[in-house]
Amino acid sequence: MKSVTPFLWFSERGGEAIEFYASVFKNSKILNSGNGPDGSFFMGTIEIEGQKIHMMGTPSEFKFNESFSLFVSVETQEEVDYYWNKLTADGGAESMCGWLKDKFGISWQIIPEALMKFMSSPDREKANRAMQAMLKMRKIDIAKLESAFNGK
Repeated sequence: MKSVTPFLWFSERGGEAIEFYASVFKNSKILNSGNGPDGSFFMGTIEIEGQKIHMMGTPSEFKFNESFSLFVSVETQEEVDYYWNKLTADGGAESMCGWLKDKFGISWQIIPEALMKFMSSPDREKANRAMQAMLKMRKIDIAKLESAFNGK
């Protein structure tokens, strides 16, 4: 087998989506993009941080939902804020616990590595405090997680 790659079927605005993602993620590139007989976007592939994502943009009754999301692992609060703000702009929507939907209906998780570190701590009391703090958040706040983890 060569690879396993996500394939997103946009019923509308697929061409706009691929261009938008290329503008949001600094380490991304559109590998290919093609139009259908009517001249509008039909299919394309983008690579974001080394992960290829195939996209199609043709009329469809299918809708995206939260059962599928793209997980963005970040290191700093600055990165959390950047991706959160970019992906919720112009019609996106915040959800809970680091989840959001962008203006195209794609669900994303913007998760700092600190959250994963705190949640996997062998000190289950500290891990639970961090989890309880996270459950009250929309966008993840690393400083608040760390305070909760440390019992402050």
